[in-house]
Amino acid sequence: MFGDLFEEDYSSVSNNQYGKGKKLKNKALEPPAPREFTNLSGIRNQGGTCYLNSLLQTLHFTPEFREALFSLGPEELGFLEDKDKPDAKVRIIPLQLQRLFAQLLLLDQEAASTVELTNSFGWTSDEEMRQHDVQELNRILFSALETSLVGTSGHDLINRLYHGTIVNQVVCNECKNISEKQEDFLDLTVAVKNVSGLEDALWNMYVEEEVFDYDNLYHCGTCDRLVKAAKSAKLRKLPPFLTVSLLRFNFDFVKCERYKETSSYTFPLRINLKPFCEQSELDDLEYIYDLFSVIIHKGGCYGGHYHVYIKDVDHLGNWQFKQEESKPDMNLKTLQNEEEVDDPLVILQAVILQEENNLISVDQLGQKLLKKMGISWNKKYRKHHGPLRKFLQLHSQMFLLSSDGSTVSLLKKDPVQSDFQSTDQQSFHSLALEAPGLSDSTACSHWFDINDSKVQPIQEKDIEQQFQGKESAYMLFYRKSQLQRPPEALANPRYRVPCHLLKEMDAANIELKVKRAECDSANNDFELHLHLGPHYRFFNGALHPVTSQAESVWDLTFDKRKTLGDLRQSIFQLLEFWEGDMVLSVAKHVPAGLHIYQTLDGDELSLCEVDIADGEDIFVWNGMEVGGVQIETGIDCEPLLLNILHLESSGEGKKRGRLIESPHVFPANAEVGTVFTAAAIPAGIILVNSAGSADEESWTTVPEEDMKKTFREQGLRNGSSILVQPPNSEDRSVLPKEGKWMNGMNEIDWIQVKNLCQLESEEKQVKISATVHTVVFDIRIKAIKELKLMKELAENSCLRPIDRNGKLLCPVPDGSTLKEAEVKMGSSLGLCLGKAPTSSQLFLFFAWGTNIQPGTEMEVIVEETLSVKDCLKIMLEKSSLPGDAWHLRKMDWCYEAGEPLCGEDATLQELRICSGDTLLLIEGKLPLPGFLKVPIWWYQPRGHSGHWESQDQPCTSSQGNGWRAASTQGAPGHVAAEVSLVYLGDMDISEDAALVDLKSQARALTSSSELAVPAPALLRAWTVESRRPGRLLRTDRQRLKEYKLGRRPEICLEPLQEEEQLGPQDVLLRTQMRIPEERAYAPAVDLVWDTSRGWTTGSLRQRVADFYSLPVEKIEIAKYFPEKFDWLPISSWNQQITKRKKKKKQDTLQGAPYYLKDGDTIGVKNLLVDDSDDFSTARDDAEKEKQELLPRGKRDSQEVLCAQSSDVSSAGTPARPRGPEASLSIHVGSFR
Repeated sequence: MFGDLFEEDYSSVSNNQYGKGKKLKNKALEPPAPREFTNLSGIRNQGGTCYLNSLLQTLHFTPEFREALFSLGPEELGFLEDKDKPDAKVRIIPLQLQRLFAQLLLLDQEAASTVELTNSFGWTSDEEMRQHDVQELNRILFSALETSLVGTSGHDLINRLYHGTIVNQVVCNECKNISEKQEDFLDLTVAVKNVSGLEDALWNMYVEEEVFDYDNLYHCGTCDRLVKAAKSAKLRKLPPFLTVSLLRFNFDFVKCERYKETSSYTFPLRINLKPFCEQSELDDLEYIYDLFSVIIHKGGCYGGHYHVYIKDVDHLGNWQFKQEESKPDMNLKTLQNEEEVDDPLVILQAVILQEENNLISVDQLGQKLLKKMGISWNKKYRKHHGPLRKFLQLHSQMFLLSSDGSTVSLLKKDPVQSDFQSTDQQSFHSLALEAPGLSDSTACSHWFDINDSKVQPIQEKDIEQQFQGKESAYMLFYRKSQLQRPPEALANPRYRVPCHLLKEMDAANIELKVKRAECDSANNDFELHLHLGPHYRFFNGALHPVTSQAESVWDLTFDKRKTLGDLRQSIFQLLEFWEGDMVLSVAKHVPAGLHIYQTLDGDELSLCEVDIADGEDIFVWNGMEVGGVQIETGIDCEPLLLNILHLESSGEGKKRGRLIESPHVFPANAEVGTVFTAAAIPAGIILVNSAGSADEESWTTVPEEDMKKTFREQGLRNGSSILVQPPNSEDRSVLPKEGKWMNGMNEIDWIQVKNLCQLESEEKQVKISATVHTVVFDIRIKAIKELKLMKELAENSCLRPIDRNGKLLCPVPDGSTLKEAEVKMGSSLGLCLGKAPTSSQLFLFFAWGTNIQPGTEMEVIVEETLSVKDCLKIMLEKSSLPGDAWHLRKMDWCYEAGEPLCGEDATLQELRICSGDTLLLIEGKLPLPGFLKVPIWWYQPRGHSGHWESQDQPCTSSQGNGWRAASTQGAPGHVAAEVSLVYLGDMDISEDAALVDLKSQARALTSSSELAVPAPALLRAWTVESRRPGRLLRTDRQRLKEYKLGRRPEICLEPLQEEEQLGPQDVLLRTQMRIPEERAYAPAVDLVWDTSRGWTTGSLRQRVADFYSLPVEKIEIAKYFPEKFDWLPISSWNQQITKRKKKKKQDTLQGAPYYLKDGDTIGVKNLLVDDSDDFSTARDDAEKEKQELLPRGKRDSQEVLCAQSSDVSSAGTPARPRGPEASLSIHVGSFR
């Protein structure tokens, strides 16, 4: 549920881990931060308003729109102060837009707020948290503005700037009569699917003609009969600003779900629209448009994030970059300066020099470094130089840290400081100081990426990165190239801003300055510990982190005077992965884990009013479940950690006198009788000790009638003990008649040590008196004495905990106490040979293979700084495994092999390997970075009278290297064709290698010599999906990484009789001619179909007819769907569509219902000898009958499985259930 929906900048998030977790500095605190180096203001995301922010920034950077809005004074729009007066007609939306634009121009803040604007829309907090489509918003906002400006001089603002017209014409081929219809538009909607770019889409829409002929004739009003005709469309009137909406979202009729079209779609920076317009005598320059805004969508069709690339037409911002090292005219001095700029010593000195008395706190130093460089210390320098404080300590000759490490100053002046000042100015500001030539705006286009609050300069070439992918262009905005800006508007944010807004912004800037000064001296912040629901799981009655405490808990500094609503909004802005509802609840740590007590309500209340204290634990979740488990909250169901004691049973079912103690967690509102289930005893007697002492008076028997009472009602709390005895027990050794405890029921104050040194001794085990504060070393020495072992063991032995299965765990450090080592009183330790690891060493378990039985692992002690390569070598030597073709994987908590330890030179410490972890030795070397390990298969389909089975059946292993086709799991089984796939072996190959290189190397595999593999030009390559051929790899010279094969690709090679050159528009199909009167097909034959003229039914039918030398009207063709054992005839279905709905691009076999692709089977019927309507075979009928006999639920699941495995482009991820989509609306008053 938690997707990448709202993406805010993380410039304030620190990576250093002090305290409980990651440190977050809240950017939403008042007063807002000043503008950054770009001198442009972003817009804060209210939770889901990134789509609104991107459109508002586009309108703001449309100077003609902004100034037209500014030209409307209060006499026409009214005053915001009068909006609550009953008789006042205040046009709130235009006024709030004016105010927002003025803030973006003049107010010294990093990001403006749209709260007042969205309030004027009539939106609730729910609407502000919900994401909508920016194309829909564009139309709704323009409509709301038009309604708001009725009766003012700006009533035609939208029409004047954005309105255009399209003319649709139908020309009769007989009488040449022209039927014409005109349409208005505010934006052009263009197709993306099967189109290479914007100009291609416009060509299809406004140049190509649609022909009405054959079964789809046109009724001419002049001729008064059905005639052949041609339909076309042209742009008649172009607006000053052209908005283009890209149709990136489509619907898959097979999967019944929406999807996003991420294919490449190009668009020019400058476009000539004359070819798409009606012929006129206008100057050619009237048709030239320049791109100035690109709204980008990142994500899928059910959620994502918007940001915008904008061209700064008026040069209002500082468009500056570091000088590129690759410039050819750079001299040696410039390169030296750039190296100094990258030197952390020089950077830190420059920052401290700008402070008064050259003194600054370390936290502020990190923040100013982030603001100056645009990247934090942790991201840029931590890997090579360590934490910031440690770096300052190591360079004590330059920096002086205070005794508590909170502040730093320069110890002495260094000559490099003066050099840096010039370097810093040259590298960071030189480009901004050069005033661009006003006459050459195209050569010096200032583009910025505005991502909600974050504004960054970009190069014009960066726009090309948004042509394709999950993050790609969604809306394009062009302006006429003839629209020139006056010189006085350039670099002048006050140009044409109304006087009353100028005064308001000047006063606001003064107020901000005062507030910032007050805020520096105020101390109203406190720490909140945010526990993130997606990082937790419900286990053993309480919440526990999935990974580590540091990743699951984030510390947030927040102003206690602000409201709960502000806190919620701030958390939304800081968590880019959050999607859906957000509930904040107070949580507390209990012995069993983390428990949620109360949900925080009242967004208008301050944090003090809702009784949130400093250091409070806040659980952030959806209010319902964590990790798919429903969570009960409140003090009533608080988890209690209780000690359950019961008598140990022997193998013969008899009871022993020794007590077994085990901790269990129960909800406080659970019945006492649930203890029997936990102790695996059907029934019995329960005695409780809620006082915590071991005196006999503290133990009481729970009567039978009280078994229904809760633990809370019985007065039990964390740490209470419960004794469970079988009913009618005759063993009175534990509870004699006197009621006194005889068998160790006093408080446990001992540790049991077993002799596992393989040395003879009188005793097998001893009990050592201890407390939780006893040092492990003392216990070990006492055990050696009481076991009467050699004194030499004191230097070469260690204590290891023994788990309930008898497995020896990681040795306990000698210097720690039992409490520090997390050893429970009364537990067992094994005295073993060998020293315990030091603080810099790791104790690791390791084993060979993946099928590991607990207790069979080997052990090793290594330094935590040891590399993966050296660790692997040690483990191979200890396990006596031959060769070096092995790699290491870490065993996960499910006792399964996890991700491999990549990077032979990486240390175990860097890979977060801890003592007690289990590493697995897996055969096979990992490919080097940039290389792929590719299994190669040999594929040679053999013809038969049935269907071409090798294309749609997976393979199972048989004797030798052969593979025999078998039934898909979950699909009806049937006898398949001959051997289709043979495994050749694995190969390591670079991702930069071409496909022809892979084919050449495959020929050198050992097992391929028996198959007489031909030259690379006579090999066809397919991906292997579900152990059968999948996607066709068609270009020999294309690099492997451009195919996006994934991490573990498999390739099969098919031999050819002659060399083939498949073009990008060619489709490879397997055609089979139907044998008359036999309900069977001839062997499959390859057919190459050129789709450059379209994926139309007529084109395919003509190609098949030519291939078999038959008249096109005397054949019928059908596509075979193996998962349904069904044939779908491919007929002239497109000609049945009505004239009104018919579009040229709808006639495509790529879409529903055929979804034609490479490798599909096409059945061909010769109507000259076979005029039946049936395409199926006898086997199809038999398999369909088997399907009908299957239970419906099982059959449905099998069909889904088959459809997923047969779809080449299937992602394999099930779609999550989604709530209904809400419509977007803006409420406007009546001004008519």
